Amino acid sequence: MYTSDNDITVIKNVLLGKQGDYAILVNKYQRYVFSIVLRYVTNREVAEEISQDVFIKAYRNLGSFKGESKFSTWLYTIVHTTCLSHLRKKKEETVLLEEETMILLHDKKNHQESPYNKYENLDRTTSLNAAINHLPHSDAQIITLFYIAEQSVSEIAEITGISTANVKVKLFRSRMKLKEIIEQKFKQELID
Repeated sequence: MYTSDNDITVIKNVLLGKQGDYAILVNKYQRYVFSIVLRYVTNREVAEEISQDVFIKAYRNLGSFKGESKFSTWLYTIVHTTCLSHLRKKKEETVLLEEETMILLHDKKNHQESPYNKYENLDRTTSLNAAINHLPHSDAQIITLFYIAEQSVSEIAEITGISTANVKVKLFRSRMKLKEIIEQKFKQELID
């Protein structure tokens, strides 16, 4: 994965006319965008279309990226508003990620694993995402931003429009709720 400095370099190159370099950003952030979109819609094909729309909007508005925050934070804002616009248009109910659309929390493609370990990790990921599905949407959003999207507390505050102190409180409470859900509803998976 590229560093933030590389993101800025790539963005500058794209803005200077090297449009092909935009593929670097797409490749780096496609999984990130897709996983967030799946938190809003359950249909995989719709999520793919929305993800494409996000990258088109980001490309068109790349000149407005000031570099005051990480590119992923700026991109998240586009993901969030694009998803909300889609949901308003389609009047779909906002739902969280379903088990059949699970993705791994960590990209392990460069790490060789035995088939047993892959199955075990997928099973843990499935259980974790199923537990996150039981959280209220705002709690699931905070957990997703912090752990899956790897945003800092200040970046989450910027994205959600709430204070950093409030983000810390919500993150703590969300963790406690998630722990309780895991202990109550997924106790058997933890034992296995």
